[in-house]
Amino acid sequence: MTGAATRYLYLARHGEATEDETSLTERGRRQAVLLGERLRSTPLSAVHHGPLPRAQQTAQLIRAQLGGTPLHQSEVAGDYVPYLPTKDELPPDSADAMLAFLAQVSDEERDRGPALAREALERFTGSVEGDCPRHELVVTHNFLIGWLVRAALDAPEWRWMGLNHGNAALSVIRYAPGRPPSVLFYNDMRHLPAELRWTGFPPELHV
Repeated sequence: MTGAATRYLYLARHGEATEDETSLTERGRRQAVLLGERLRSTPLSAVHHGPLPRAQQTAQLIRAQLGGTPLHQSEVAGDYVPYLPTKDELPPDSADAMLAFLAQVSDEERDRGPALAREALERFTGSVEGDCPRHELVVTHNFLIGWLVRAALDAPEWRWMGLNHGNAALSVIRYAPGRPPSVLFYNDMRHLPAELRWTGFPPELHV
């Protein structure tokens, strides 16, 4: 009888993108290559990525460092708002600012985001069937990484907000059978030289 095995989910935000977000910058390409080099010894069974060019290009550059790892485009790995909270769910001192940010979201994102977020949880989280651990990489966007990390920590659904991820940074979540999820590390940039770290954050947050 087939048992259950541990899933290791690797989450990476795309590399730095051009202002119009149609491609990666030169720095973004370097970030992606360096992340791929870091993952070269990891037994990845698949690389999933969202459909937007910045995620697709990042995934392709990572895969080029890995050899023959299968590459899969997935809408659920895309860029969308995973959950729209009401004001009474949010901390009183920051609720207005958070709702003002969400007010900029398009109707399409409001309609499709939560369903995609639920599908992402079903597709990418939890232990797996079989006897061998599975290692998977998802090259995606800031919001989805925050959503999956907050779910692993059993935090409220609105708490995807405020969890920010640098370009080409890496987070890993372990889903072991019979145990709660474990965030092994978050927003790790050790594979990037100092000049390539903290892109994707406002300048005042660079450290």
